[in-house]
Amino acid sequence: MGFARTCSVALVGVEGVVVEVQADLEPGVAAFTLVGLPDKSLSESRDRVRAAVVNSGAEWPQKKLTVGLSPASVPKGGSGFDLAVAAAVLGAAERIDPRAIADLVLIGELGLDGRVRPVRGVLPAVLAAADAGYRQVVVPEQTAGEASLVPGVSVLGVRTLRQLIAVLSDEPVPVEEAAEEGRPDAMLAGLLVPGAGLGTGLAAGPAEGPDLADVAGQRRARLALEVAAAGGHHLLLSGPPGAGKTMLAERLPGILPPLTRQESLEVTAVHSVAGILPPGEPLVRSAPYCAPHHSATMQSLVGGGNGLPRPGAVSLAHRGVLFLDEAPEFSGKALDALRQPLESGHVVIARAAGVVRLPARFLLALAANPCPCGRHTLHGAGCECPASVVRRYQARLSGPLLDRVDLRVEVEPVTRADLLGQGGRGETTATVAARVHAARDRAAARLSDTPWRVNSEIPGHELRTRHLAAPGALAAAERDVERGLLTARGLDRVLRVAWTVADLAGHDRPDSGDIALALELRTGVARGVPVGAGQFA
Repeated sequence: MGFARTCSVALVGVEGVVVEVQADLEPGVAAFTLVGLPDKSLSESRDRVRAAVVNSGAEWPQKKLTVGLSPASVPKGGSGFDLAVAAAVLGAAERIDPRAIADLVLIGELGLDGRVRPVRGVLPAVLAAADAGYRQVVVPEQTAGEASLVPGVSVLGVRTLRQLIAVLSDEPVPVEEAAEEGRPDAMLAGLLVPGAGLGTGLAAGPAEGPDLADVAGQRRARLALEVAAAGGHHLLLSGPPGAGKTMLAERLPGILPPLTRQESLEVTAVHSVAGILPPGEPLVRSAPYCAPHHSATMQSLVGGGNGLPRPGAVSLAHRGVLFLDEAPEFSGKALDALRQPLESGHVVIARAAGVVRLPARFLLALAANPCPCGRHTLHGAGCECPASVVRRYQARLSGPLLDRVDLRVEVEPVTRADLLGQGGRGETTATVAARVHAARDRAAARLSDTPWRVNSEIPGHELRTRHLAAPGALAAAERDVERGLLTARGLDRVLRVAWTVADLAGHDRPDSGDIALALELRTGVARGVPVGAGQFA
């Protein structure tokens, strides 16, 4: 009787569970049984592993073979267990030393010819293995860079099963042919899922991405964009078509600070699981940008799919920007599903196959027209929408959702002078990004002994007890609460915006002018404060 064990990782959302892969050989009729709640693609590994072992020059054991995946209560899916199953079988057959694989974590799919193909989710899988105390992992060669991002873990990248057998048996490692230069590597096909990005793109830096200076006029909207980026505040841009709402939103990721190391790992893990991590880019360093079409379903926004839920748009925009253009055209059910992740920074999805918790701390940017034709606020533009139609259209953005949006700005039509550049060119993305970065540094220093890093994350009770505004500064906000113009949540969000305005202006704490500007950006009602782009310069 032969027995061997090794380890692999089962992914549940973006979290991993270390799975022990055990192989047992007993005398009897040759058979291959796989147990431990495998799905269809994992059950098919029996044929892939058998062909890969034989085509790699090893002998397939002609005995009763049982492979168990433990813990048996955890659902397991995908082809990433192939390499661990093959190693356990070869260890049980004594082709390799069972002790050499007992503390290894192996992740990878096997082709019938023995080549090791890359799989999605390598980074979160290796993170889970490291958290469980494992220090040696074997992954496909193409994803070795991604696995090496985890500190304290020794990574071995292999191209074929023959190479793995040689390394574990202390034999000369065969040299395998690489893909011809200039031709696409077919082995990378498993890493990318066509159409899975939901409009996701990794935002370029200030030098490569679209420049904020390209936007003509819109001083108030540019100011709101700067405040949103500095404090992580959600933003609503409303106005007629052609005013520049989409242009502004597309330039928002460019003024966000670069991701920290921890944030980069979080974003990379989500993109790796979703199958949209660009080949050759193991670490995402810039804030992601996700702009789904208005026909997107609730499942595509918050996550879903057959079996265990897959990351949706809110998770693909984690630590970045989720832009909903033509927001009233989205279904009300899909929009209201955003309310929970907007508050908590994560989304919990329960399905028959299990419960998954996915990260979803994003900056929400909404763009909306005032009516179906978009000309309701324009003088002499000929809007023919009845008043009831306008009310119904605007009511598609529910009150509870808008109450969670910190900044609401009316984007006015561009004037001829601004369009022709007679009013001067606006500030560049790099200039605004530098001020945003400085404001974030001030907030991070102030919140260094707390679990929060940006003003939008501070709970309301902390704002009212520990992070106080200047004496008398809240008088205008308190009057709005008494009049019913602000809810309790709205007051907390005004305070958060005021702290961001203070950080941009270099104030130690918000004064009455900062509060007035925060109220104006939230309510749209002029408070006698001069508002314009570059006022924090």
